[in-house]
Amino acid sequence: MATIRDIAELAGVSPATVSRVLNYDSQISVGLATKHKIFQAAEELNYTKHKKNSKAETPVLRLVQWYDAEEELADLYYLAIRLGIEKRAEELNVQIKRESLTDLTTLKTAGTIALGKFDAEQIKRISEVDENLLFVDYDATVSGFDSLVVDFDQSVDAVIDQFVGKGHEQIAILSGIEFTKQTHQPINDPRMVAFEQKMQQLKLYKETYILQAEFSVEAGKKAMSAFLQQEPELPTALFASSDALAIGAMQAIQEFGLKIPEDVSVIGFNDVSVAKYVSPTLSTVKVETEWMGELAVSTILELAKECAPVPRKIMLGTKLILRDSTK
Repeated sequence: MATIRDIAELAGVSPATVSRVLNYDSQISVGLATKHKIFQAAEELNYTKHKKNSKAETPVLRLVQWYDAEEELADLYYLAIRLGIEKRAEELNVQIKRESLTDLTTLKTAGTIALGKFDAEQIKRISEVDENLLFVDYDATVSGFDSLVVDFDQSVDAVIDQFVGKGHEQIAILSGIEFTKQTHQPINDPRMVAFEQKMQQLKLYKETYILQAEFSVEAGKKAMSAFLQQEPELPTALFASSDALAIGAMQAIQEFGLKIPEDVSVIGFNDVSVAKYVSPTLSTVKVETEWMGELAVSTILELAKECAPVPRKIMLGTKLILRDSTK
């Protein structure tokens, strides 16, 4: 694993600054651009694949993202996928043209990768500029488009099985709140859906153990703090729908005077690079985000060569990574 000093050297800042940023220290005063350099350096140094560039003719792919730079830093999941897309494109000598939903062009491309969550109107708008369209981290097969998604059911089953296997019965979830842009339509967190189903099957479901917050460290900390102050019977285990939420929850748990994992075991989701640097180090479900980005580029280029009769859904598995935040 890359060291704090490695990240500092690549980002051009001090090791102390890197340490405080990666631990989401709310007292540090650094600009968004500096934070972006640090988080991107951390992701890049934890991305270990190195391949030679292809000498083929340079195609162009359009990348449409649903979030801005500040939102990308709030939860590094999409940053990691984007880096994977860009690195694979570089390896294949493919040019990436990034466009926003509000500024789509008629540029002729080999295909479009839509990264994030989209509503019906946005899907229609994107499809009007490109027929060869792949949605990443969003299931658009019902709308007739190819999709690359994570197997959330398998992921959540692994988390709950791990907790139950260690004797936990009082298990809570801190799920994510998201909305589509412009129309602000709520997006269901598939991890919460899978969690509720599994816990009900095990007859361990407790409604008061369902917490929700926007996908950021600050929101996770706020939601967990409020929960700890009002819940008389605290859970012994917590699953968070993202590493950012998990890190915020851990800060709240520790400030409340509880120990991790002695009092509460915590598992996050994504395994972004920061999970290895927080204290205690975060157990988490590893999504191969960089490879997900790689696969998106390879898939969209393959789709350009054929005319499939039906849309396909590619579902990626995950791995449970156990670190110090669990017993």
